[in-house]
Amino acid sequence: MSLRSAGGTRAGSSQTLLADLFYPLYVRLFDEDSDFVGTLENKLAEARIPQTVEIYLSRALGIGVLTGAVLWLLGTAVGWAVVTFLVTEPPTFLGLPLPDPYLGLVNALKLPFIVVVSGLVFGSIGFATGFGGMAGRPYLQASARKREINVLLSDSVSFMYALSVGGLNQLEILQAMAKADDTYGEVAQEFQSIVLETEYFDTDYRTAIRNQAAQTPSDELSQFLTDMLSIINSGGDMEKFLEDQKEKHMRTSKQEQELVLETLELFGEMYMTLSLFPLLLIIILVIMSMLGEANDMLLYGTVYGLIPLIGVGFLVLVSTVVQDEVGDGYLRDETGEVVGESGGMFDLGLADDYAGDYAIFDRVKSKEGAYRIAGVLKAPHLFFREYPLAVLGLTLPISLVLVGVSVMVGYAPTRIEGIFADPVMGTFFWLYVPLYVNIVPLTVFHEWNIRSRNAITNKLSDNLRKLSSANDTGMTLLESLNVVAETSSGRLAGEFRTMYAKVNYGTSLKTALREFNNDYHIPRLARTVKLISKAQEASSQITQVLSTAAQASENQDDIERDRKSRTRMQMVIIIMTYVTLLGVMALLKVKFLETMAGLTQQAAEGGGQFTGGLDIEMLTLLFFHAVTLQAIISGLIAGYIREVSLKAGLKFLVVLPTLALITFMLV
Repeated sequence: MSLRSAGGTRAGSSQTLLADLFYPLYVRLFDEDSDFVGTLENKLAEARIPQTVEIYLSRALGIGVLTGAVLWLLGTAVGWAVVTFLVTEPPTFLGLPLPDPYLGLVNALKLPFIVVVSGLVFGSIGFATGFGGMAGRPYLQASARKREINVLLSDSVSFMYALSVGGLNQLEILQAMAKADDTYGEVAQEFQSIVLETEYFDTDYRTAIRNQAAQTPSDELSQFLTDMLSIINSGGDMEKFLEDQKEKHMRTSKQEQELVLETLELFGEMYMTLSLFPLLLIIILVIMSMLGEANDMLLYGTVYGLIPLIGVGFLVLVSTVVQDEVGDGYLRDETGEVVGESGGMFDLGLADDYAGDYAIFDRVKSKEGAYRIAGVLKAPHLFFREYPLAVLGLTLPISLVLVGVSVMVGYAPTRIEGIFADPVMGTFFWLYVPLYVNIVPLTVFHEWNIRSRNAITNKLSDNLRKLSSANDTGMTLLESLNVVAETSSGRLAGEFRTMYAKVNYGTSLKTALREFNNDYHIPRLARTVKLISKAQEASSQITQVLSTAAQASENQDDIERDRKSRTRMQMVIIIMTYVTLLGVMALLKVKFLETMAGLTQQAAEGGGQFTGGLDIEMLTLLFFHAVTLQAIISGLIAGYIREVSLKAGLKFLVVLPTLALITFMLV
């Protein structure tokens, strides 16, 4: 037994023991017919958590009690420490000292009262956190599965329609859908439940479909399965039904995208207001400093705490609305292995699988590793294009060396007084130099990677239409690929030409399609290739299948085009809000800060009402750091809204802080 399996066995046995110990408490606290238990049981099924509700709640109670006990001990210790070391003054009531007869009684009960109360408060928080976290986990997982199912349902219905056009019967469509989990994720998992129930529990597939319709977390999939069941029971035309459902869910995808974009517009207006709040707070705190009510900790907290907190909170809020790309984009064979792709930059493929058995395989592995390294050294730019994050392995040491050299020669201050004396120069060497050295190359290779992938998807719909037309004339799919490759241009046409050559040299068309997909591993492309490769197994005349793939691709193009058009305005709002904040900060530095500092000093010397003072160096540092942090956060948010990826904000992560740097160098 491996260490991992042994560790998993021990963890499972400890969880079972915990559930057994607290099962009597579950029986005492919960009624099996209660709404809470029934709802949680449904959520466990929707989340595909393989536990009964009794065992799950018993374990949740155990975790809650243990967490509460730990925090109760901590709270008791905190309460004792507070009473012993902090609360040493005689107690008062409503600001008045207590009379002597009551003072001794209060002093005697003060310690046990605070200790008990703090222990109960901390213990209650611990139990609520432990039990509530476990009770809420199925809801979160079910919600995540529902979201992924709804995203993939349109393409899944198109896939089933293509199989129906290819001549597969109802049961074969269900089985093929269940095996397509590498592409259709959670939707395929739902169909796996149907197939497994028919195979292992001797249930007819009509009953299995009915059960899964009641159990799935997605209302849309539930309605689809219910409608499918009615077609099966009535003996209707399954192909016509799937065609109608395909059209319906394509329209639904566009409608859901419209709702998401409207929500993002609301969020853009919210961020414009929220991002200006720290600026207003900084202005108020500066005025308080002028009046002698300075609180430097509030200023530091606003710059280094509130600004990042608002940005991170807004990113989390946006991530709950926008739909991430589902899947990794790889197609796998029947054994679950990725075809035509090594699986990573450190994976040597078959050389790794057979090394260690015989000496010749070890030599093959050594030669393969040397060949890979030589290829990287010969064309490192192509390697970094495929693996953009790998460039950090080169730039991080360089940035550390540059910072170290700047410290040694005295350019980068090592004391806080040095940063106060020259905030721009100190921040430049400690922050901007690593930022430029690491982010600029990463941005270049990431954008190059995205453009190379877009070169495939940009012409995918048109080439699928050409394939459909060529196949409709009687050509096989392979011949259609050759014709489209000869009459088209671009990278996709080149890939078609490569696939045609591979098949002529003995590779199966299915394998060639998988290898082509895995070279780019784009989830959208994977769903299209999966549809075509599955359909061509039954027949080479798949005109309707290719038309369906083209229609699904065009629908995705429309959604992407609309999203980019609508999110462009949100991106502009975020950037212009930052530029406004930067301009206000620069004006505060030039026109307000130095002028009011002089007036404050004159008033103080003349006995006027302004008795405070302004630390110009500290405020300049805080202003510069505020706009720099705001630039980094605004760049990440703009990129995430635009492309649903933090990496898309890398280019803004270079441009916006540079604006702040240039502005404060000039002022």
